[in-house]
Amino acid sequence: MSIRNSGLVPVTLGVAIPLLAVGASAQEVDDGGQKASSRATLEEVVVTAQRREEASVDVPITISTLDSSQLTSNSVNALSGIQKLTPGLRFDFAGGYYQPTIRGVGTPVTSVGSGGNVGIYIDGFYSPNPLSVNFDLVNVESIQVLKGPQGTLFGRNTTGGAILVQTSEPSMEPAAQLKASYGRYNEAKLQGYVTHALTDRIAFDAEGQYRSGDGWQRNISNGQRVGDYENWSVRLGLLFELSDDIDVLLRYQHEEVDDPSPLLAASYRDSQLGSGEPWYAQPSEYTFSRNKIATGTHPSDQEKYRSDADIVQLTVRANLGFANFTSNSQYRDQYVDSNLDLDYSGVEYLEFGLPTDDEVWTQEFLLASATESPLQWTAGLFYFENTNVFENYLDFFPLLGIQQRDKSGQFGSSAKVISSAAFLDATYEVVPDLFLTAGVRYSDDKVKDLYAQCALVCPKVYPTPEQEDKVNGDHVTPRFVARYETSDQSNVYASYTEGYKAAIYDVGKGAPIPVEPEKIDAYEVGYKYGGSSFSLDLSAFYYDYKNLQVSLYENGTATILNAADSEIYGMDGQLNYVVNDNVRVNLGANWTHARYKQFDNAPVYERCAPEGSCGLGGLDTFTIAAQTLTDVDMQRAPAFTANLGGVYTNQLWGGEFQLSGNLYYTSSFYFGPSGTQFKQDAYEVLSIRAQWTEPGGTYTYAIWGDNLTDNRYMTQVQYGLTGIGANWSKPVTYGVEISARF
Repeated sequence: MSIRNSGLVPVTLGVAIPLLAVGASAQEVDDGGQKASSRATLEEVVVTAQRREEASVDVPITISTLDSSQLTSNSVNALSGIQKLTPGLRFDFAGGYYQPTIRGVGTPVTSVGSGGNVGIYIDGFYSPNPLSVNFDLVNVESIQVLKGPQGTLFGRNTTGGAILVQTSEPSMEPAAQLKASYGRYNEAKLQGYVTHALTDRIAFDAEGQYRSGDGWQRNISNGQRVGDYENWSVRLGLLFELSDDIDVLLRYQHEEVDDPSPLLAASYRDSQLGSGEPWYAQPSEYTFSRNKIATGTHPSDQEKYRSDADIVQLTVRANLGFANFTSNSQYRDQYVDSNLDLDYSGVEYLEFGLPTDDEVWTQEFLLASATESPLQWTAGLFYFENTNVFENYLDFFPLLGIQQRDKSGQFGSSAKVISSAAFLDATYEVVPDLFLTAGVRYSDDKVKDLYAQCALVCPKVYPTPEQEDKVNGDHVTPRFVARYETSDQSNVYASYTEGYKAAIYDVGKGAPIPVEPEKIDAYEVGYKYGGSSFSLDLSAFYYDYKNLQVSLYENGTATILNAADSEIYGMDGQLNYVVNDNVRVNLGANWTHARYKQFDNAPVYERCAPEGSCGLGGLDTFTIAAQTLTDVDMQRAPAFTANLGGVYTNQLWGGEFQLSGNLYYTSSFYFGPSGTQFKQDAYEVLSIRAQWTEPGGTYTYAIWGDNLTDNRYMTQVQYGLTGIGANWSKPVTYGVEISARF
């Protein structure tokens, strides 16, 4: 049996196509024979995908692993940026709600009490709020993207997969780092980190970051630039080593975000739908430009997104001899105040305020085997409580005399989600090199204290006992895997896993309507090889996906329905190769065939005819026509995505010079819920970075560029009845950076 226990040292990624020419002249090397010359090697990648440390090559899950150097070299400042390094992953959003999609699984539901289809874990702590998913990355050691359902080991709402973020911990060895950068559109960024021992058993660390910049769009109403942002956060940690076998880590984090950019949309248009501007707007009151938006001049007619969050986390770890014990306790409190223009024009008609308050408590106890034996196992208990309040307002609606968040215009919804679970996952070497894994998770999910209020003078509506019985329930999610170790460096495997997304309420119409849970049955076969100069991961998958929860947006509210069953299958591949001491290259690709088999009552947006004939007072521009669709694309599911990268390193002026970059490509896909509307054509994004570290190794100077192909693609389509908007990508950006390590 092969058990590997080295530290988290992921493979380096990075670089542009021209470096392949350098690789063509490299000397050939046989991992099993004599090396022609000395060269750098790939370090073993250790992951925690099965809730215990293992070599990635031995884990029967498709995993993309990124380390801090890869994030830096590819200009990844926020979690959503890992999309360009991870084929098969998309990070889309609706307003400020970011929802990852993996292999076509990731329905963008944003209703009260709901969650995403991809679990986000930071240092082992579950972060369910889609408003806090796209956080700035500070002092990150590694990110693991687990593709495929993770219902046994990570639980509810992981039908697409899980993203595990690992940050640095306080150290007894003193260290400090400072980093400052400045780029196009006055983007300024400052980061700092320090760690030190207070006693021989206590260490602390502190980190902070500040990022600000100007927007790159202009408002056609007054010609002013819009989208200025200012984000900052601070995090403190204390590590207590109570003994050689027990330690306690306490952390506190505060973060504030003031960034309206996810809400800044121009009007949408295409050849199929036509134009998405409201019918009552004049040509001077809307724009289709990729660099402009249209809003009114009233103070409350300006989009905003402001977030204030506090996070407290306590980790207790103990070596019990036969197993490693971990306790993770967390409290998160986040308040978000946002304002949306519901017709994406300069008409001062309807501004929608969407303040939300999100409070999360989690507790997990984890036991993982710690001895080398034929049986390796993980067991745990998990408790989750999330109180979510949507305090909606009509910010500015002159037709009703509502001005700047008039209390008389308040409405909304609230819910408390409680989930508890127990799980066990074990791997046994039945004969030499043949490993069988079986796992099971039992979960109990409840939604309590829910109410919905449609608008203005509507009373609060509560679910009936019959509705509660449809939403509250338990689930069993099993996992079975067979893995054969063909050598110390390679494995083949076949797996079956189940995942589910919990039942929720649709409150978009002001009354609770039960929405059934999603269920996914996933089958995967794969091959993994990890040598000293070459690694290769290949997998093929098939999903039977039932009762998809699909959102459609009508005037700022999300109506949710269960789509028909779907079928997903495809292939994943990633390759890393050390060409020589100076050059490393990597390649990743994903092909996904994601289709609704038959989607009854699929929502298709149509422009009202005649204009002014739809909605209250004839103010709606679009109506939703229910259609039966067969064999159509699932939303946000491109058929093909790939990235090509690498890094070139050499000595220069006594120091170290490094050139790195990444080329990302995605085929076309649809933003619309029915898979037939709001198409984004294929595009590519190129990032390059050049840096030089002085001979002492303390200071590093860098220049970087992102989206150097200057591709202008839509990052989202905001669809509703009053108007349809399009969010556009930034133009090419570039800048300089200086960092110091002590």
